[in-house]
Amino acid sequence: MQLNPYLVFNGQCEAAFKFYERCLGGKIEMMMTHGDSPMAEQVSPEWRNKVMHVRLALRDKVLMGSDAPPDRYEQPKGFSVSVGVDKPADAERIFNALAQNGTVQMPLQKTFWAERFGMLVDQFGIPWMVNCEPAA
Repeated sequence: MQLNPYLVFNGQCEAAFKFYERCLGGKIEMMMTHGDSPMAEQVSPEWRNKVMHVRLALRDKVLMGSDAPPDRYEQPKGFSVSVGVDKPADAERIFNALAQNGTVQMPLQKTFWAERFGMLVDQFGIPWMVNCEPAA
């Protein structure tokens, strides 16, 4: 069994996943727009370049997403995407990258459980937690 976050965007999915690819060091393995799909003619012309499905591989983990039709989009709430790393330098690099043009909710800092922990909402409205717990 796998549990994978599936993020939904309001038309910015392609930009968000290209940003995540750079920030997290992953690789976009697949990105299909509505216009690339067999359903292209059933979609309005202005929606054809929006993402129907994207898959970002991060070692053995996967982050997926798509654009929601404007009448079905809801602002993300009640969750955070959690990134766990072993090295404080990696936590700082990832946190600072994701925070670009976003909102830091808790600055990255040492806590009683972690070498580094911080929370932010990125420029696309997705909430993130970055946690660094070095291996014992």
